[in-house]
Amino acid sequence: MKQNLILLTFVSIFSLYSVHLLLKTANEGGSLLYEQLGYKAFGLVGKLAASGSITMQNIGAMSSYLFIVKYELPLVIQALTNIEDKTGLWYLNGNYLVLLVSLVVILPLSLFRNLGYLGYTSGLSLLCMVFFLIVVICKKFQVPCPVEAALIINETINTTLTQPTALVPDLSHNVTENDSCRPHYFIFNSQTVYAVPILIFSFVCHPAVLPIYEELKDRSRRRMMNVSKISFFAMFLMYLLAALFGYLTFYEHVESELLHTYSSILGTDILLLIVRLAVLMAVTLTVPVVIFPIRSSVTHLLCASKDFSWWRHSLITVSILAFTNLLVIFVPTIRDIFGFIGASAASMLIFILPSAFYIKLVKKEPMKSVQKIGALFFLLSGVLVMTGSMALIVLDWVHNAPGGGH
Repeated sequence: MKQNLILLTFVSIFSLYSVHLLLKTANEGGSLLYEQLGYKAFGLVGKLAASGSITMQNIGAMSSYLFIVKYELPLVIQALTNIEDKTGLWYLNGNYLVLLVSLVVILPLSLFRNLGYLGYTSGLSLLCMVFFLIVVICKKFQVPCPVEAALIINETINTTLTQPTALVPDLSHNVTENDSCRPHYFIFNSQTVYAVPILIFSFVCHPAVLPIYEELKDRSRRRMMNVSKISFFAMFLMYLLAALFGYLTFYEHVESELLHTYSSILGTDILLLIVRLAVLMAVTLTVPVVIFPIRSSVTHLLCASKDFSWWRHSLITVSILAFTNLLVIFVPTIRDIFGFIGASAASMLIFILPSAFYIKLVKKEPMKSVQKIGALFFLLSGVLVMTGSMALIVLDWVHNAPGGGH
């Protein structure tokens, strides 16, 4: 647990430093788009690297939202219909449901040319996450420890546990309360290799920084940095509290998808059902917002000089949504997507590209200046993080069978 707190702190600080480099480069380079900075710095290669990284990052974000739909919507339907045996029921199959939601809700919303009608979805999503955080904190004081006690109580009161077999065998392990209720500050196992990429993934907002900076009233680099500091601190606090209280509730029983852990332990719970509905609504409405920059990036790369075409617009939208659905259906866990995208695209967007743009485009500072040397070390550390994380993740895929969390 303690090593994750250290990693979370360092990644948030590095991400903020990256925003500083990006804003300074934009001021010097006279461009307020990530892809344009890439083109000015390294020509077509830089533009492709920036566009490709942004597209991969946004596809990863879309996949994470659809994973939530895949795993949480069946549990919501099962709780509302009070169905005990879901074997063979298509409307309790996450793969079918994520396709249905994509076709009926997400695709029509994504086909609009602009997303002004979804201007409030970010605020709604933030409120849902705050509500989720409050519930996580409250549940820490409601779930007994050791967790085995909660299993026994829940099995006695409610026999409709969603996944009783996942944790019941632990009852035979003769674990004392002191052992199972004591936090482990440093944990190293095969899953530890995903910690850094997932944290990097969670702090990527850099492609949106420059457009926000452009829209800022009475904009200045200092004012935008203050906005960034407040935003990063708020996210740091939410991530920290959710991880801390989630871990202190379940300890070694916590799964990679926290809401799913509550279902495994507590079964049907009205408050958690409300949280699920709020989160599902938020992520479903957010997917069209994420599709918009992917589509814009693809259109800018392939058809920059052509006039708008509804046929091309619709084809790109359907292709993006279809590819993301295939990822969600066939990739075993959300952890794999977070890990891979975090190690590749997110590392490019936070570490490598901002420092490379800064070194190349900011001419007024000599290469031997402290600022340029710092940016160079930042770039090299990004390369090290990306290659090291990718190598460890691939080794984990090779040596460990798919499975684990959701």
